[in-house]
Amino acid sequence: MSIWITIAATAVGCYLVKLVGLLVPADALERPLVQRLAALLPVALLAALTAQQTFSADNSLVLDARAAGLAAAALALALRAPFLVVVGAAVAVTAGVRALGG
Repeated sequence: MSIWITIAATAVGCYLVKLVGLLVPADALERPLVQRLAALLPVALLAALTAQQTFSADNSLVLDARAAGLAAAALALALRAPFLVVVGAAVAVTAGVRALGG
């Protein structure tokens, strides 16, 4: 039963956050600082999520095959490779390192 209470509370919380966002005056959203933050926030959140998923396991810092895959993807991006090549390089390097026992 408590799982349904959690789901209901989460749904209500999401609705209230959306409602608060709709109540923000347009003047506040048109400020240059707010527009810069809105443009940079998704990039920062994605970078934080990538770092957390790559370098953590069981609440500890790890350096394993995922880090090698991320490095391969970063190198492919630096070389301006297409997106599918970046993903393929990350997958191939991660699989290769895991196959070698890493």
